[in-house]
Amino acid sequence: MRRKLDTVPIDARIGALADRQHGVVTRADVRQLGVSENAIDARVKSGRLWRVHRGVYAVGRPTLTFHGRLMAAVLSCGPGAVASHYAAGALQGLMKERGPRIDVTVPGSGGRRRRGVVIIHRGALPDGEVSTVDGIPVTHPARTVLDLAGFLPRRQLERVIDEAEYLRLDLSGLRPGRGHRGSQTLNAVLAEHRPGTTRTRSELEERMLSLLHRCRLPAPELNVQIDGYEADFVWREHNLIVETDGWRAHGTRTAFERDRRRDADLVAAGWRVLRVSYERLEREPAWVAERLSAALVA
Repeated sequence: MRRKLDTVPIDARIGALADRQHGVVTRADVRQLGVSENAIDARVKSGRLWRVHRGVYAVGRPTLTFHGRLMAAVLSCGPGAVASHYAAGALQGLMKERGPRIDVTVPGSGGRRRRGVVIIHRGALPDGEVSTVDGIPVTHPARTVLDLAGFLPRRQLERVIDEAEYLRLDLSGLRPGRGHRGSQTLNAVLAEHRPGTTRTRSELEERMLSLLHRCRLPAPELNVQIDGYEADFVWREHNLIVETDGWRAHGTRTAFERDRRRDADLVAAGWRVLRVSYERLEREPAWVAERLSAALVA
């Protein structure tokens, strides 16, 4: 087996390793393949290896995917390091990517520090709080939410938990830690919020939900199936459905006709359907609230 491996060109072996690590390798990785320090430096100089962090290189090209940037950051922080906080949330599908910032937690104590785009946190990492996603070491979803509780406003934390419920991620071990940053917010959310009940799919839906809360209107069901259609906001006791219309999804003739047929089917089934555009919600929120208030007492 060793003799067969030795017949494979060294750059092909480096490339194969990079393919398993989202396009990146460490200097130690390459040394273990039998490449000398001088030969590594020559590959860097010729552009076959591109330095991403100290001792971590992209292979063949300087650009990396989101996964590649996370893997490079984790590898640069040494053994036991894992993607965490915002980086873990994005990797696990709980939230959107947040610019170039990458959070990594390493075992130990001593707060956090910044190294370029990498935020290095230090903390305990018990085995049960570490997992992998696509081969990248990352905090377990419950630990991710616990870490994010120290940085997110309450509504954003609710959205993260709603998304975890939708993705069926395991949050069974989620508990506020003694003295942990954000414990008070997390305690309130766990006590008062039912996971999945306020999951929004867009910022437009989020704006509508915020308006409902501000105006103290009855809470609706969100994104539920009604007579074969997924409705944005539903008040069953009032036979009322509200659809939020953004231009990107609804600004074509095909979308217009589809929405009208949908509305006709729902009205025929006994529902009242109101449509609220992004422009109306943005420019006339008081008018929208008045219309909804009147519809909810009808």
